[in-house]
Amino acid sequence: MNPLLCARTICLFTGTLAAFAGAERATATLANALAARGHRVHVLSLWGHTPVFPLAPGVAHHALFAARRAFKRHYVSIVRQVRRYVREHGIEVMIDVDPMLALFTVPATLGLPLRRIAWEHSTYASDLGRRARRWARALAARRYDAVVVLTDADRSAWQTHHPDAHAQFVTVANPLGITMPGTPPAHGDERCILAVGRLIADKGFDRLIDAWTSIAADAPGWQVHIVGDGELREALLAKARDAGVGDTVRLLPAVSDIAQHYARASIYCLPSRRESFGLVLLEAKAYALPVVAFAADAGPRALLHDGVDSLVVDDGDIPALADALRRLIGDAALRRQFGLAGYAHAQDFRADAIAERWEALWTDDVPNNLPATEATR
Repeated sequence: MNPLLCARTICLFTGTLAAFAGAERATATLANALAARGHRVHVLSLWGHTPVFPLAPGVAHHALFAARRAFKRHYVSIVRQVRRYVREHGIEVMIDVDPMLALFTVPATLGLPLRRIAWEHSTYASDLGRRARRWARALAARRYDAVVVLTDADRSAWQTHHPDAHAQFVTVANPLGITMPGTPPAHGDERCILAVGRLIADKGFDRLIDAWTSIAADAPGWQVHIVGDGELREALLAKARDAGVGDTVRLLPAVSDIAQHYARASIYCLPSRRESFGLVLLEAKAYALPVVAFAADAGPRALLHDGVDSLVVDDGDIPALADALRRLIGDAALRRQFGLAGYAHAQDFRADAIAERWEALWTDDVPNNLPATEATR
């Protein structure tokens, strides 16, 4: 940590750390990185006593409930518990991992001398039709010191919808949640197309299976590995079986050590319908994997460079996705070229570098808008 910056007592307030998902991984990664830089770091969860991602010894974790609750019924209790926690531990910086948590944080911290920051992991358009989310975003814009978003496109959306905001809107990319290898892995001839994420419709794994079905016969020895848990597991397995590719499509459980899967793959595929950032893209690049992706949402468009480290096709164009996969399957030299370019790009997202950008949010001389990361320019 810069010796001119004082160590602060920081609390990341989140729904849970007991789930395998991108926001949870990013929360644990940032908490560990801030602790490594000398800050006193707490993670306060609404539920789930046992994080699935490891926390550094210097990070304190506390959950208000053991399991998910109907939080509306416990609203007053949550507000009181959050206020007690903040006061007992002398929290100086409160980071809401979802702007929805402003509905708890604002009343819980009234009159307390701390800096409030909201961390948005979704695109602004993804309000999920919930009026409460729109209220919470407006509350954060009016009452918080900063709202951190993942791409410049979302920063513009916040500025447009909240022109009179008190908060500054700042673009800071998510940090890499895995340790980069010291040199780019060579990958040899693993013959594996990898995809990672929750097994839900937004992740588009059904579209990957459709694309794979059209080229599997032309790619002997290759397999598709989809790593994640979720409600669509059986439906995806059935889809692969019915399409005649059940023997080459594997659905593997989510794990905290996701790096093992990147190390054993040759291509990464992102078939998402919605993807506000796409931390998996950075993780794949950290392991020198070439990427094939749909141009879905701001995240992939910001993080990928078509023809340099990836092949990016129009959203929903399954034949184009299949052709891109076929092209990389048949060209080992191109896979290596893209992988090396991606590995170089991933260096910008090391956890320590991202934590340093966060520190600028609670110094006294923070500018109105921090510059965008290289990935979001």
